[in-house]
Amino acid sequence: MSVAKSLPHDAAALHVTGEARYVDDIPTPRGCLHLAFGLSEIANGHVRDLNLTQVRNSKDVVAVFTAADLPFANDVSPSAHDEPLLSTGRVHYVGQPLFLVVARSHRAARVAARKAQATYDSDPPILTLDDALAINSRFEEGPRIWHAGDADQALSLAPHQLSGQFEIGGQEHFYLEGQAALALPQEDGGCHAHASTQHPTEIQHKVAEAIGVPMHSVRVETRRMGGGFGGKESQGNALAVACAIAARATGQACKMRYDRDDDMIITGKRHAFRIAYEVGFDAAGRVEGLVFTHLVNCGWAQDLSLPVADRAMLHADNAYHLPHIRIESHRLKTNLQSATAFRGFGGPQGMLGVERVMDHIAHHLGLDPIEVRMRNYYPAAQEGGAAPRPLGASPRGISSQKEAMTPYGMPVVDFELHGMTNALLHSAEYGQRRHEIAAWNAAQPHLKRGLGFSPVKFGISFTLTHLNQAGALVHVYQDGSIHLNHGGTEMGQGLFQKVAQVAASRFGVDLQRVKITATDTAKVPNTSATAASSGSDLNGMAVRNACDEIKMRMATFLATAHHVPVEEIMFANGQVQIGPRQLSFAEAARDCYEGRISLSATGFYKTPDLQWDRIKGQGRPFYYFAYGAALTEVVVDQLTGENRILRADILHDAGASLNPALDIGQIEGGYVQGAGWLTTEELVWDDAGRLRTHAPSTYKIPACSDAPDVFNVALWDQANPAKTVYRSKAVGEPPFMLGISAFLALSDAISAFGSEYPALNAPATPEEVWHACQRLRHGV
Repeated sequence: MSVAKSLPHDAAALHVTGEARYVDDIPTPRGCLHLAFGLSEIANGHVRDLNLTQVRNSKDVVAVFTAADLPFANDVSPSAHDEPLLSTGRVHYVGQPLFLVVARSHRAARVAARKAQATYDSDPPILTLDDALAINSRFEEGPRIWHAGDADQALSLAPHQLSGQFEIGGQEHFYLEGQAALALPQEDGGCHAHASTQHPTEIQHKVAEAIGVPMHSVRVETRRMGGGFGGKESQGNALAVACAIAARATGQACKMRYDRDDDMIITGKRHAFRIAYEVGFDAAGRVEGLVFTHLVNCGWAQDLSLPVADRAMLHADNAYHLPHIRIESHRLKTNLQSATAFRGFGGPQGMLGVERVMDHIAHHLGLDPIEVRMRNYYPAAQEGGAAPRPLGASPRGISSQKEAMTPYGMPVVDFELHGMTNALLHSAEYGQRRHEIAAWNAAQPHLKRGLGFSPVKFGISFTLTHLNQAGALVHVYQDGSIHLNHGGTEMGQGLFQKVAQVAASRFGVDLQRVKITATDTAKVPNTSATAASSGSDLNGMAVRNACDEIKMRMATFLATAHHVPVEEIMFANGQVQIGPRQLSFAEAARDCYEGRISLSATGFYKTPDLQWDRIKGQGRPFYYFAYGAALTEVVVDQLTGENRILRADILHDAGASLNPALDIGQIEGGYVQGAGWLTTEELVWDDAGRLRTHAPSTYKIPACSDAPDVFNVALWDQANPAKTVYRSKAVGEPPFMLGISAFLALSDAISAFGSEYPALNAPATPEEVWHACQRLRHGV
C-alpha cells in the first residue's frame, strides 16, 4: 500500500533546485507578446477623458485595447457578472484596469501603461464599514439572518451577560508565484491557455465567452502553481481572458504576469470583518444565548463574497453547542479591491468571533478558558467515532438523547475534541506551564507571557452543492506504467502525490509506476475549483473509481484466461496473483492488452448526503467535520508592543492520513499563515483608497524567524467515520484556524497588565498590542 506513507512531495527536488516549471517558465513561441493593464488612479468616479496617444506611440507597443475594443463579453466575474475586464467608464477602486497594452516585452508593456493621461470626475469613496452602512451600500438588500432557538429570550434570562465588538483585518495571499497566464492562438480561432489557476474550468468558460467560441475550442492547462491560498480561484480570470483576446487579435502567443506591486494593488484579499456579540451565560461559563452581528467588507464587486460570508456564519459555532443563537450578516460594498476566496473561506473569521466570546466569558468569571470551552463543547461521539448519516436516517454512534445540532440543523455525531483536547493538554504539560507562567509574570514588570488555546471544527464540502464532484482519467499502458489525470490543481500542497498514492495502492504497484500530468480541461471536463479543502477527497475518490474499473476488467479477463474464480485475482506488491500462478503487473497488463481489454477508464465521484438551503440557513452543507486543537505560548513587551511566539503544540485530525509527512507540512504552514493573519499582516489604505501596503517592504508576512522555536505537531490517529478515500480527512484549510491560538495567547499576556479584558483587534501588530496595553494601564 502506498497510502498512509510519509513520502516526499512529487516535485520536491524540482522545487528546491529551481527546476519546477511554472507558467512564466514555459518556453514560448518566437514573437510572443506581453501584456499589462493601465490602472485607475481614483477609487470612485467616472473617467471623463482617457488619452492613450502616448501609450500607443510608446516603444515596442503592438496594440492597445479599451472596453470598446473587446469583441464579445467584457466580464471576468466568477458569479454576478459585475466585474468587467476593462472599465466601461465607471471606476470602482484604485487599481481597476482601464485599458490593456500589448507589447513586445514585459517591460515595454508596463512602461507604456504608465503613459496614459486620464482625467476623472471623482466621487467620495466608500472605504470603511461605517461608510457603507451610512449609505446602505451592500450586496444583498438586507442582512442575512440565521438562528436557532430563541437567543433574545435566552439572553434576557441568563444570570450573566457580556457584549463586545472587535475588528478583523483582511489578508494578502502573497503566493510566491504571482498571477500569470499564457495564451496560444489555435487554427480554428480557439485558444490553448496555460494559467496559474485553482479553477481551470472557470478560466475555460470565461475565455470562451470573451473570444466568442464554445468551451470545446478552449483548452486550459495548469501543471502547478507557486501557491494559491484561494487567491487563484477567481483572480486569474482577468489575465487569461486578456491574453486570449490579444492572441486572437494579433495571431501571436500572448503572456501576462503581474509584478508584485501590481498583483497586490489589483487583486482581492481576505474579507475584513467587524464582529459584535452579546452573550448570556451561567456561573460555570455555559452559554445560554448568543447574538452575533457580522459586518463584512466585500470590496467593489461581489466575487465570492456571499458564500464567504455564509461560511463565516456556518462556523460561528465552531466547536460549541449553542442551542440559542442568532447570526446576522451584512455584506457591504466599498471602493476597495474586491475581497475574494482565502484559505478557510470565511470560516476563520466566524471562528475567531466565538473564540473571543469564550475568552471573554472565562476572564469575566475568573475561570480557566479551556475549562469554559470544554463545558460548551458538542457531546462526544462514542468511542471509535460515528459515521455521518443521511438526513432523516437514524443516528449512529451517539444516542439520540445526546445528539446535538448545529445552528443550521446538521447533527454533530463525530465530535472528537474532548479526547483531542485532553491529549493535547497532557502532552503540552498545560497545568504545569500555566503555574510557571503566572509565577514568571509576577516577577516581570514589563514582559508578560500568555497561553492561548483554540479548537477547530471545520466543515468539509463546497456549500454550493453542485461543486462537490470530480472526474479523473486513468490509462494503464501495456508495459504496466500508469498515467492519470484529474480535475484538481497542484499548488504546492501535495495533491498530485496523494492522488498518485491512491492509484498505486489500488493497483498494488510502486508509486514510481504512476505519472500524473498537468490538469487539463481537454482530458477531464467540468472540474470544480481546487478549494474548500476538497482536493484529495473529490479527486482521490474519482481516481480510485477509475482504477477499480480497470482493475475489474483486468481481473475478469485474467480469471477467464486462467480458469480461476475472479475472487482469486489479487493485486499487491507489484504482482498479480491468479490462483496459484503469479504475474508481474507489467505482464498482466501486456496480457490484457493482447486480449483486447480496455485499459483506460474515466472515474467520477460526487459527495453524498448533502442538502443545503442558504436562504433559510438550514440543512447539511458538509459531509463531515475536521478537528484540531492548538496551544500557543507568547511573550509581550508592554513598552513597545513587540511580541514573540515562543511555543506551539498542535494536535490535528487528518483521519487516516494519506501521507502524514505532507499533512504535517500543511498543518505547520497553515498555523503560521493563520498566526500571520492575526499578528503581523496589516493592510493599510489611505483616505483616497490607495493601498499603501503593496510590497514586501510594507506588508509583513511571517518569516522563518516568526515560527515558534518549539513547534510540536502531531496527528490524531483516528480514521474518518465518513466514507472518504481510505478514510482520510481534508487538511488544506482546517489547520489555518489553529493560528487563532496565537491571537488568544497575546490577549492572555496583555491581560496580565490589568484587570479588564483587553480590547484587542486583529491583526495584533506591535502597535495594536501597545495600544491595548496602554488602555489597560490607564483604565480606558
